[in-house]
Amino acid sequence: MTKHHKISLSTAGQGLYEFTAKIQSLVGQETVKNGLCHLFIQHTSCSLIIQENADPSAKADLEAWMNRLVPENDPLYTHTFEGAGDMPAHIKSIVTATHLSIPVIEGQLALGTWQGVYLWEHRHAAHHRKIIMTLSD
Repeated sequence: MTKHHKISLSTAGQGLYEFTAKIQSLVGQETVKNGLCHLFIQHTSCSLIIQENADPSAKADLEAWMNRLVPENDPLYTHTFEGAGDMPAHIKSIVTATHLSIPVIEGQLALGTWQGVYLWEHRHAAHHRKIIMTLSD
């Protein structure tokens, strides 16, 4: 059996937004006890990651590192229609991931103790993001 869900998340600008509980809730509503949960984000300027969810300093360090790796206002960028953060947002999404797969075991996401699933918003402005979740056994 394969089941699709559409997940909508609102962001308030750059940052990591955990939505593990939302995914687990949807998994728990289905009859799939052992299978795979696949997540795909329908955007090119944000990404999906699995990262530590216990210490907020991990998120802050990731953001600082990524912003240093992919700075705004690089004179090489020509794709700047939506501002200085336009091209960096696209680069950050390819450096990270636009899809994730997580095993489902006994009706639970098989994440480690400190792992959480995040949408990583790379834009400064608030956005409404759409994620397709596919659950299959």
